[in-house]
Amino acid sequence: MARLCPPVCIVFFICWFLYIFCPHFISLFRWSYDWTTNTVLKHKTNAIKTSKYNPFTFLPLNLFEQFQRIANAYFLFLLVLQVIPQISSLSWFTTVVPLVLVLTVTAAKDATDDIVSKLRGEKWMNVQVGDIIKLENNQFVTADLMLLSSSEPLNLVYIETAELDGETNLKVRQALTVTGDLGEDVEKLADFNGEVRCEPPNNRLDRFMGTLTYAGQKYPLDNEKVLLRGCTLRNTQWCFGLVLFGGPETKLMQNCGKTTFKRTSIDRLMNVLVLCIFGFLAFMCTVLAIGNCFWELNEGSNFTAFLPRQDGNEATFSAFLAFWSYVIILNTVVPISLYVSVEIIRLGNSFYIDWDGKMYHAANDTPAEARTTTLNEELGQIQYVFSDKTGTLTQNIMTFNKCSVNGKSYGEVTDSYKVDFSFNSLADPRFVFHDHSLVEAVKLENPEVHAFFRLLALCHTVMAEEKREGELFYLAQSPDEGALVTAARNFGFVFRSRTPDSVSIVEMGRQRSYELLAILDFNNVRKRMSVIVRSPEGKLSLYCKGADTIIYERLHRSCSKLMDVTTEHLNEFAGEGLRTLALAYKDLDEEYFNGWKRRHHEVSTSLDGREGKLDELYEEIEKDLLLLGATAVEDKLQDGVPQTIELLSKAHIKIWVLTGDKQETAENIGYSCNLLREEMNEVFVVSGNSPEDVRQELRNALTSMKPEEGSVFPPESTLGNGGVKAMADEAVNGEYGLVINGHSLAYALERGSELAFLRLACLCKAVICCRVTPLQKAQVVELVKKHKQAVTLAIGDGANDVSMIKAAHIGVGISGQEGMQAVLSSDYSFAQFRFLQRLLLVHGRWSYLRMCKFLRYFFYKNFTFTFVHFWYAFFCGFSAQTVYDEWFITLYNLVYTALPVLGMSLFDQDVNDAWSFQHPQLYVPGQLNLYFSKKAFFKCALHSCYSSLVLFFIPYAAVHDTVRDDGKDVADYQSFALLTQTCLLFAVTIQVREEMSYWTAVNTFFVLGSLAMYFAVTFTMYSDGMFLTLPSAFPFIGTGRNSLNQPNIWLTILLTSILCVLPVVTYRFLFIQLCPTINDKVQVRQAKATPPPPPRRTRIRRTSSRRSGYAFSHAQGYGDLVTSGRFLRRPALPRSSGFSHAGRTTTSFSPMGRSAGYSPTGRPQNAKVSDVEVTSLQMYKTIRDPAL
Repeated sequence: MARLCPPVCIVFFICWFLYIFCPHFISLFRWSYDWTTNTVLKHKTNAIKTSKYNPFTFLPLNLFEQFQRIANAYFLFLLVLQVIPQISSLSWFTTVVPLVLVLTVTAAKDATDDIVSKLRGEKWMNVQVGDIIKLENNQFVTADLMLLSSSEPLNLVYIETAELDGETNLKVRQALTVTGDLGEDVEKLADFNGEVRCEPPNNRLDRFMGTLTYAGQKYPLDNEKVLLRGCTLRNTQWCFGLVLFGGPETKLMQNCGKTTFKRTSIDRLMNVLVLCIFGFLAFMCTVLAIGNCFWELNEGSNFTAFLPRQDGNEATFSAFLAFWSYVIILNTVVPISLYVSVEIIRLGNSFYIDWDGKMYHAANDTPAEARTTTLNEELGQIQYVFSDKTGTLTQNIMTFNKCSVNGKSYGEVTDSYKVDFSFNSLADPRFVFHDHSLVEAVKLENPEVHAFFRLLALCHTVMAEEKREGELFYLAQSPDEGALVTAARNFGFVFRSRTPDSVSIVEMGRQRSYELLAILDFNNVRKRMSVIVRSPEGKLSLYCKGADTIIYERLHRSCSKLMDVTTEHLNEFAGEGLRTLALAYKDLDEEYFNGWKRRHHEVSTSLDGREGKLDELYEEIEKDLLLLGATAVEDKLQDGVPQTIELLSKAHIKIWVLTGDKQETAENIGYSCNLLREEMNEVFVVSGNSPEDVRQELRNALTSMKPEEGSVFPPESTLGNGGVKAMADEAVNGEYGLVINGHSLAYALERGSELAFLRLACLCKAVICCRVTPLQKAQVVELVKKHKQAVTLAIGDGANDVSMIKAAHIGVGISGQEGMQAVLSSDYSFAQFRFLQRLLLVHGRWSYLRMCKFLRYFFYKNFTFTFVHFWYAFFCGFSAQTVYDEWFITLYNLVYTALPVLGMSLFDQDVNDAWSFQHPQLYVPGQLNLYFSKKAFFKCALHSCYSSLVLFFIPYAAVHDTVRDDGKDVADYQSFALLTQTCLLFAVTIQVREEMSYWTAVNTFFVLGSLAMYFAVTFTMYSDGMFLTLPSAFPFIGTGRNSLNQPNIWLTILLTSILCVLPVVTYRFLFIQLCPTINDKVQVRQAKATPPPPPRRTRIRRTSSRRSGYAFSHAQGYGDLVTSGRFLRRPALPRSSGFSHAGRTTTSFSPMGRSAGYSPTGRPQNAKVSDVEVTSLQMYKTIRDPAL
């Protein structure tokens, strides 16, 4: 056989390697053919990359990132210099070993962080475009799918889109009938050969355009036929879908933004300071090189007898070599151990977060997790927090808390005893109520109370499933409506089933069926919903519920007194942050209703002005109502949210809420969590529908806040490009809030308006952006980062929060009900929003304080160490001779001074966590960069310069012309080197003691142990045995015992230590006495007393005229579907009437607001189109088809 040539063998080997070890590489793309353009299209797989590296790119990418640190590149340059024998006076391994150690430790940490962030979703990563996949109930939709078929009638599916838009109400999607006929027949599905033509990948969550060609016919595809990645399937046994887009091409991932490498502000400042240090190093080396040149010209000729020059080496060349020699000797101004120590400190502080039991959520067994170890100190400098609402501030649970019936308020908690609902075998065991008087009124058959709960049991669009006798499961399109029906259920009015023309309820044990004659549906303009029913006795009634302002306008004048009392109750409910709703009814005349119904049918079938005419008919019948009362539902916040927001506000942290939910809900939550308050001067609402309207609204708001200058828009050139100048903070009289809609925000973020919007938002105490897309969330964060140059934090729990989590300096993921997508993209994660206060005010502040103390001390000790070399150069002929022993130079940063500074940086606390919460103003210095800045750095350099002068000239004077007790001379180089380095070590050790605020046994051991280690190593290395073993490596034979047994040596050490520390002690004493900081004051208080217990928050009764006009259905059109019969899943089971006394059966209600089984759209499923492009006009005509 002929031998294969080497290139062929290599190619064969590579292919074999990829096939065996990288099977996913071959299927990286799915190919399809575009017949119109005769081109081959590549579609990406469904794999989502949340990590930065893979095994092939880790080494080059990580090294590239590490050498972006100027110091690492500098030490690589030093390594090159040290291999040149004419320049280096130190061995090459003195730089190689630390550099390799630094790169290895950092690479190991980066690899660990990257592995932690890797997405755990291998189950779906091989899904390709064109695949057909099956989803089951409660499963996460993992790709953008075209719905083919489902288990529900009419091919409906119910999805929760909280991860996409923040809304907890369920939405309905419906497959085409032609594909729905495929059912779950796997063979038919496998033979499906339709062709889908659609728009390219984009980030529009509310829009989809495409067509399906199947069996020679074309069918339109829109958003109602598509399931987007990020949705969750609810109340649907199964469905099949065709994959349209996968992985990064899905709409969700198109909104997620790009993963960036995050660095702290201290890292960025360090790069600037390192450049300054390089400049100063070059200056020192230049001065010493010039000195070497002059010395060679004036004094060097006197030494040529025993130090002969090489041929051609003149003074200038000697100065050139001296310059590079001093670059190597003075390189300790930027010690490479600095970066190793920084990584260790960050790792340790990350472990504190992981180990913090006070951030552990026992309910779902979720601890806090630091998913990155490089951003800890940034947590101590946060100025802006951008928070999601749904699942982050709230629990997505609605509870019926209070009500007002016929002028009497119910629901006040007077004791801890819960109401006993054992009389009702159909009650939901999870429902909790504390006011026993309401149950007594029900049992006493109070007619108004009965009418109140009868209305709640009849006027809704909730569906009921009863798989077994007595086992009820409510499917509510919105969670608040489900809470109201559940309340009626527990108080004896149990909604049990419905048909298109009837509603069956159980009233205090009696089975009753009401004829459903009409549903007057909800919409955002009406803000109310009504039903017209006929009782079993033949009585016609209209029941209405809606916003109190809307209901009050339609009440009979006889209700004026009751309305005044109910208004007081509503004000109390609203003052507690509850969502209120008014209830009313009226009895109808049979003859009048028949005429009204006939006119209603005529209007419903007309084509011109149908909606306006229907509104007129609704207005006609919904008047002269009789008020029954009001309900108060709580949109439950997570525990501790109001307290957390209040505490962060006291720490001067501004909180903006960015949510995809609707405006009314967002505002209500804003008031509930104390973000918005009634005491505010004004809450501005920006809702313009054009750029001009938005600009005018912004201008008006600015004028209201600052009349003298508010109407003037800040010019774009104020900031320029590249963040040359940050927008300064401004003061304003009073407190203001801002609420802006998503469509208005799009105009506000345009170039001509963004600065005005930012200025207005920064002047406000609270900002709420509602109906925003994931991309808009990221744009708001980027706007603040760019123009305010402030440190930002974004916190959320859903996939729609990923973009802002990636955009912010710090991203925090909540392990909540919306999946793990936000957690996987975050830097830190925990289970509850309230843990954010501990993350920032305790861990963040401590980490920042420790890092700043570490940097100040580290620069001090190394500058002091290096400057002594500089002064010594003037006494050694600028010969690049080191002042210290070579072993001391090697071990100074690695052994002698490493542990004390690490102990300070890992264990130090200025005040404990209790005092940190008691005084949140302690957080402010971090926001202002007061602990470490360019100013603090230059102060440190001046301090080091002073200390180095003391440490060189005091020992120099002490040993000059000095003799020992026995008359022998001690003024030799080795004795002077030993004395100088001992004085240096004592001085920096005393300095670290001055820096520490919190002493532990570990700190004490590190400090004393380092001094003991120094003397042990010194006497060992200067011993006779070491000299006899390696004479060239240990030349300081006997220096330790000969010098350190002299009293004048110890007196010199004492004198230098006192002179070095005296200015620091004096300065700090005077500073604390004359102008103490908040830290100094709290430290004094902590030393004198124990921290007071946290204040108990008593519930203050307050009233409010602001009430939530919240919608009990989030989309109109459900009334028509209820009466159409198309929502029904299965016939109702035969059931007994009355309340069974055989014991309580298991019941269930989903607090998440599961959807009813119907579609909000009544579109025909097989409408054919003649063209590929489906225009909006065609879609409109389809909806308006008279055949409907």
